[in-house]
Amino acid sequence: MYNVTFDFSDLHCHGRAFYDFLALRKSFFVDELGWDIPHDGHVEMDQYDTPLARYSVVLKDGKVIGGARTMPTTARWGRSGYMLGDAVAGLLPGIPRDILNEAPCNARIWECTRLVMSDGVTNRQDRTHCLDLIVDGLARAAHHGGAERLISLSPLTLERALRQMGWDARRISAPYLNAADGRRYAVLGMSAIKPVDQPRVAA
Repeated sequence: MYNVTFDFSDLHCHGRAFYDFLALRKSFFVDELGWDIPHDGHVEMDQYDTPLARYSVVLKDGKVIGGARTMPTTARWGRSGYMLGDAVAGLLPGIPRDILNEAPCNARIWECTRLVMSDGVTNRQDRTHCLDLIVDGLARAAHHGGAERLISLSPLTLERALRQMGWDARRISAPYLNAADGRRYAVLGMSAIKPVDQPRVAA
């Protein structure tokens, strides 16, 4: 199991990884959760898959088993910005406009979206390891781009999982129930550098 990170400039260096990540997204968000989002029957791809996005993908035996996407909250591509920013602007009806009092627009704050893991990863230890690789890749990619903080609209269970892995994740919004899939979500925030990895400062 290993992680690769890329954007549109170098996704060709990783074979089918990007396409297979989009296919994994379709199988989970469309087929399993029933979300009404753009797809062609094979892959899911939305307005935030642009050259401004960076991707963290995990592979095992050459097969994509997990991944996620990140981009700065300053991102603009055509009429789209970033997901939570567009939601607060009332452009994404499935997400409450008041999920945040104010959507950040700061090059030091990046958003993470479309976190997914294959249902073929059934062992709890393997799922934890896969999630850790995905999130570490996101954090490294975002930090390389200037990020200090990460935000994400995520299932409530992710907060505990991230904290168990050493991240300082915490809810920064009230939770809400997604009518499409029956799951509860909230906005999480955390440092782009895992606190246990930060250098200690001598007293």
